Amino acid sequence: DLYSDYLISAFGQTTATGLSALLNGEISHDQMQRSLAGEEQTSADLWHIAKPHLRKIERSDGVMIVDDSIGEKPYTDENDIICWHYDHSQQRTIKGINFVTCLYHCQGVSLPIGFEIVRKTERYLDPKSGSEKRRSSRTKNEMYRDLMAQAVKNQIPFQYALNDIWFASAENMNFVKITLEKEFVMPLKGNRKVATSAEAKQNGRYQSVDTLELEPMKPVTVYLEGVEFALLLVKQVFTNEDGSTGILYLVTSDTTLDGNGITTIYQKRWKVEPYHKSLKQNASLEKSPTQTVATQTNHFFAALCGYIKLELLKGDTKLNHFALKSKL
Repeated sequence: DLYSDYLISAFGQTTATGLSALLNGEISHDQMQRSLAGEEQTSADLWHIAKPHLRKIERSDGVMIVDDSIGEKPYTDENDIICWHYDHSQQRTIKGINFVTCLYHCQGVSLPIGFEIVRKTERYLDPKSGSEKRRSSRTKNEMYRDLMAQAVKNQIPFQYALNDIWFASAENMNFVKITLEKEFVMPLKGNRKVATSAEAKQNGRYQSVDTLELEPMKPVTVYLEGVEFALLLVKQVFTNEDGSTGILYLVTSDTTLDGNGITTIYQKRWKVEPYHKSLKQNASLEKSPTQTVATQTNHFFAALCGYIKLELLKGDTKLNHFALKSKL
């Protein structure tokens, strides 16, 4: 608790020595270091902290967002969690901690209620380069399903699962709709194969989404390869900041929605972006010189706790995280 307070009030590197000095030696550097090096905090521990706050804001129209991000650690020695990961947003490989978060958004509040850190514990030889590389024994899609299942097991009320294009697999869609009995809104790549009727699906007549003649914001019923039920597909056309035109294809399992309903619900997925930004810039996620998997995991966990504190303060003060940080 004390360490997470330190993370949201610090502006430079966050060290055990720095916290000890801030407290005039009341807690020694060694005490703080031992605490960080203790038992690794888990997703279950995070739920224990988030649960009482979530119960105050939960409603059946809440949404569950799953997304991953990378906290950059370019100068830290490589290990199972600080290693090289491909960043789709930057389209390059970067060194850092790759994590998947389950974020609950309801009534203007976004709370992380589960997480998994990607651990690349397996080593293999890259057939192309011949060099040794690392990989995880679990895929991020497996993590996605585990986090979603845990949210349902914890009896968190939500109506829609939201995620970006990398989690929009047929397996995840079937899992959310059939296993969890929840609805979803997910984006599709233009080259995903769909059938425009049940008969076409039966006969294996699929075509790429981007070859369909779609009227913007007008949903059509489609059948996705590998998905066991009908979906609504809508084409959203928007203007980018640079003036260029962008197209987003969205599918939903909720066939009662109209075009505006689908895009309005999916808009809530973007709540995960300020979460990632605040975690890194206001909760000192990337500012720790910790060197071991245990201390790095526990620092990450403390940063999540710091984010929750800022999110709760935001509701009390009507100030955003950056304004709160400057005041703290």
